[in-house]
Amino acid sequence: MSYIPRAAAEQIRKATHHFPAVLLTGPRQCGKTTLLRHVFPKANYILLEDPDVIARVNSDPRGFLDDLKTPVILDEIQNTPALLGYIRTRIDSVPGRKGQWLLTGSQEAPLMQGVSESMAGRVAVLQLYPLSILETEKVSVLRGGYPYIVKNPAVTDIWFRSYIQTYLERDVRAITAIKDLSTFRRFMALLASRHGSILNKTDLAAPLGVSVPTISSWLNVLEMTGQIIVVPPFYENFGKRLIKSPRLYFTDSGLVCHLLGIDNVTSMRKSPFHGILFEGFVAGEIIKHQANTGKRKELYYFRDQQGLEVDFVIPQGAGVLLLVEAKATKTPKPSMAQPLGRLARAIDRYQTRSVLVHSGSSKTDAGSAISPGASAVSLASFLEEI
Repeated sequence: MSYIPRAAAEQIRKATHHFPAVLLTGPRQCGKTTLLRHVFPKANYILLEDPDVIARVNSDPRGFLDDLKTPVILDEIQNTPALLGYIRTRIDSVPGRKGQWLLTGSQEAPLMQGVSESMAGRVAVLQLYPLSILETEKVSVLRGGYPYIVKNPAVTDIWFRSYIQTYLERDVRAITAIKDLSTFRRFMALLASRHGSILNKTDLAAPLGVSVPTISSWLNVLEMTGQIIVVPPFYENFGKRLIKSPRLYFTDSGLVCHLLGIDNVTSMRKSPFHGILFEGFVAGEIIKHQANTGKRKELYYFRDQQGLEVDFVIPQGAGVLLLVEAKATKTPKPSMAQPLGRLARAIDRYQTRSVLVHSGSSKTDAGSAISPGASAVSLASFLEEI
């Protein structure tokens, strides 16, 4: 399979017209390097992972940069954070030159600290996620969107096992001093069984025999490296007592299916996790779409103590809220939209639009009214509308 065009390419090109440097962050293996090398085929390319290269950078950063010809792609810049200060000096010495430094990094929080200290105002920070269904129809709930899996679905299980091992050994240990990786692996598997649930750190800590602060630290690692999405509750008080804890989803549905031992469509559809897997898939696709189109990452859920729950609330600007229910069905029914109607009626400070997103085909299910004030629409069609 040839290169799959990425929706984020337009935002990256735009950023290079306005900033001297562009930093593309995101999970390992989501396609950052491939994207930059495709968009900027004439740029020089340096991978900052080889020990010899890192040693040279650390021993003589000025000499290393003197030998570079810009524009240049510096891949995995988090391995040489001190280089950012020297790049800043180069940028300041030639004011007005845009798009010369193209950087990638996987470890978002430590990298962001270096950027904020060294490159403030000089770099556009963009985030890339695995492939979206708007980029290729081969993305699915079962396989997810990592480019290698999309192109080689037959090796899904082997790839994810290797990915978890590499991720644990490299990214996790680089960010925090985790002594027992086997317990962290168990933590990831346990978290997969809580996919889409409201966060309860005590519930996660007890089976693993670790403290709540340890769980907080591990969740931060997963969020920093783009592995999970933390969806906060929508805090507006609509005259109801609200749940205030966030809801967690894995960013890539293929990874959570792997962690749950779900390896084919039949077992997925029979699984008690089927509905929540589709819901998480929708959450991931919304976040991808927002990032790819340069929009703010805004995704919330609603739940009150009386049991009213709506999967997602998305601010649309100008006092408008988009209310979304996600259902793993190709045959949506009016009863599925009832929570949307109840919440819409309780809101008087916003205009609302209500959508039930289902798993029907993007080619045949363009959207239709399912109840007063609510429409049913396929996921692909929904993404194209927001």
